[in-house]
Amino acid sequence: MLEERESKEEKIFVLRNIIEIRIPKKDYERLSSRYSKEYIVSNYENKRVLNKVTGRELVFVTKESGIPLFGHSAFGIIDRGTNLLQVRCISGCNLNCVFCSVDEGRKSRTRKTDFIVDPDYMLETLREIVNFKGEGVELHFDGQGEPALYPYLEALVEEVSRIKGVEVISMQTNGIPLNEYRISQLEGKMDRINLSISALSQEVAKKLHPGYPLKKVIELAEMIANSKIDLLIAPVWVPGYNDEEIPKIIEFALKIGAGKRFPPLGIQKYIPYRFGRKTGKSMSFREFYEKLEQYEREYGVKLILKPEDFGIEKRPSLRHPFKKGEVYSGRIVSEGRMHGEKLCVSNGWSVAVISESKIGDFIKFEVLRTKDGIIVGKEV
Repeated sequence: MLEERESKEEKIFVLRNIIEIRIPKKDYERLSSRYSKEYIVSNYENKRVLNKVTGRELVFVTKESGIPLFGHSAFGIIDRGTNLLQVRCISGCNLNCVFCSVDEGRKSRTRKTDFIVDPDYMLETLREIVNFKGEGVELHFDGQGEPALYPYLEALVEEVSRIKGVEVISMQTNGIPLNEYRISQLEGKMDRINLSISALSQEVAKKLHPGYPLKKVIELAEMIANSKIDLLIAPVWVPGYNDEEIPKIIEFALKIGAGKRFPPLGIQKYIPYRFGRKTGKSMSFREFYEKLEQYEREYGVKLILKPEDFGIEKRPSLRHPFKKGEVYSGRIVSEGRMHGEKLCVSNGWSVAVISESKIGDFIKFEVLRTKDGIIVGKEV
């Protein structure tokens, strides 16, 4: 599980193929005469911990860290007032899609820090929130990046599948980190995989996501469709790029038997977000739904989806202690997800705060956003 290599200045260890630990070579050589490498990796204070995939600083979110799992959009649990909970165990992505809504991947210009959540901490917190929500809960593993990069995914899914009240476990993924063995480990526990395939032509796929292994993802789609896990194919329709691919993807999904229990397709409209990547033009919602209606008639499949198609219904949300426009105080515990941002803990919640203060500082901030329990503030 612990790979090792070295650069000119550092001893480098890689844990579970994602967590990169870098220690100055001089310090490691001095310590290695007295301690095991496992002890040094665990206890050396000045090590650098990075996400191997993105190269960014990686913050461990554990119970002992004091970082709450509610309030932040990049990690933890997001409760939007329904029986569906978004479970975000890791940030960072192995792709650099031209349409990425959160500017993810190694080439990101806005993301500074990645987060990874301890599985025991996530499990304990999920048990509490599912108990609050009641029966018929769906846990949806997604994130600002690729959730299948999480090295503890299979073990966590197995544990949460035993939680009373959890009815559906699903995941959004580009599929690249998965393989036959991992799919077999998820069978019988995960109910649905939403697989992102936005092109069936290698030429178009490379334009949308450079270095995309299309053949592998197509084989993976067929593998999932033939497993006990339901498959929903979720392309992003990017006008000017993959217009001709959408009908091919619909035909492919129907051909391989996607959608045994849930809809086979979840076609998404490309939307240029403020901090996301901008490419081409975005069609209007009216035009988008008119085209989906046309394909519905042509292929005899439902493409305009509603929450009830997935059994999603409104439920009370976990109440947060913040009000937009008011000023609160808290302590900065780490660098923030984006440049110019810090992670602050306040009133038992995690808050993304626009701030230039240092880690450990206590600050005051004005709340700018509270929608869906995602709290964003600005230091005052």
